[in-house]
Amino acid sequence: MTRHTIRHHGVPYYTQWGSPEWVRSIVYDDADPCADPHWQRSGFTDPEHYRFWAKRLCGLTCLESILDFWGVARPSRAVLLDQALQHGAYRLREDGGVDGLIYRPFAEWVGAQFGLQVEVLPSIPIEALAGRLDHDTLAIASVNPHIRRAHEPVTTRGGHLVLLVGRDAEGTWFHNPSGVEPHQADVYLPFETFARFFGERGMTITRQPRTASEAS
Repeated sequence: MTRHTIRHHGVPYYTQWGSPEWVRSIVYDDADPCADPHWQRSGFTDPEHYRFWAKRLCGLTCLESILDFWGVARPSRAVLLDQALQHGAYRLREDGGVDGLIYRPFAEWVGAQFGLQVEVLPSIPIEALAGRLDHDTLAIASVNPHIRRAHEPVTTRGGHLVLLVGRDAEGTWFHNPSGVEPHQADVYLPFETFARFFGERGMTITRQPRTASEAS
């Protein structure tokens, strides 16, 4: 069990839709995502393309937070999606659905494109995944999307991605791209609660530590 606290402060929070305040209406009331006046904020221009993809881009939303936190230049989310498709991190199925986010192609793409080290962890308890966080490492965890209402029971785990931004001896802080206010950014849950939603798989993302000359 981790005995000390690691917490990244100031990690930007983004929702996978246009505006954080619109998430409740979209996920609970089936509101049209394009009714949000900021739906084009992430670089999409075609409404149908946006409606199809926005609900599927929790992983790319986490990546945006990581890149912006570490000051790594990036394109818009719409362009990131094009790049992810080109590298096989998402795959369109013949039935009209999508396979993704696919971890290993994602890891290879992010490593080559942004110079970050991504470790894929296909079987790991939440305590161990959170325990890998350090000053140069964040983590993405697979959870049931209903973690936004953590008091409710669930029967499945996984299917949605959140960004771990901190941990202590008892639990973890995370950003939820489909979270509902006030449980969107820097949400804290005890490990025991988080584990009910956790698919026991995820990834760590590590930046290259700055050299002494870069830090000066």
